[in-house]
Amino acid sequence: MAEVENSGGDSLWALVHAERASLAGDLAALTDEQWQHGTLCGDWTVEQVLAHLTAAASLNQRQWLRSMVAARFRADVHNQRRLADHMGRTPAETLQRFTAIIGSTTAPSAHTAAYLGEVVVHAQDIRQPLGLDGTPSVQALTAVAEFFASRDFTVPSRSNCEGLQLRAADSRFTAGYGLLVTGPTLALVMTMAGRTAYLGELSGPGAATLRARIQHSVGSVGADK
Repeated sequence: MAEVENSGGDSLWALVHAERASLAGDLAALTDEQWQHGTLCGDWTVEQVLAHLTAAASLNQRQWLRSMVAARFRADVHNQRRLADHMGRTPAETLQRFTAIIGSTTAPSAHTAAYLGEVVVHAQDIRQPLGLDGTPSVQALTAVAEFFASRDFTVPSRSNCEGLQLRAADSRFTAGYGLLVTGPTLALVMTMAGRTAYLGELSGPGAATLRARIQHSVGSVGADK
């Protein structure tokens, strides 16, 4: 997947920026109650997930490494500390801080598709429980699906679909060999990322295998952040 990671970087960043802007627009009219609503991302609220996305767009490689060393390479500690750095005094301020990084290309590594995946997955972590209609573009979803199917990065996405063939019903995405799993690209992406809420949208002879893997993984370690 070097092609996804290292070429077309400008086009991938354009997709990142578009997805951030779309999410900011979806959240502009939330009530105070909605800002504290639960998400698909463990026990984090909507506001906390948004602050996490701001943090992810604010750390270069040196800053990320320094933070991880200080957290003794405990990702959960690192994430919680950086989230706290970017939470505003109010949800409006948290949103304002996120809006300020919409055009950022700051990231801890050159894996741009991974950071597109960060915003795509976390946006749905927020939207799905709130019943918001917004969805990522097919172009963004396809790029993320290809990256997730190619390697384990921040989530065990490749391991989750090992020995299975994934085929999107609404895009050109296809990957792997074995028992077929088919469904919307969004459901495939979210499932590879370990979100059980989308399992019901998948079908095919390999769907039960993938479902069992995801449920076991989530039961063992909880939702990934």
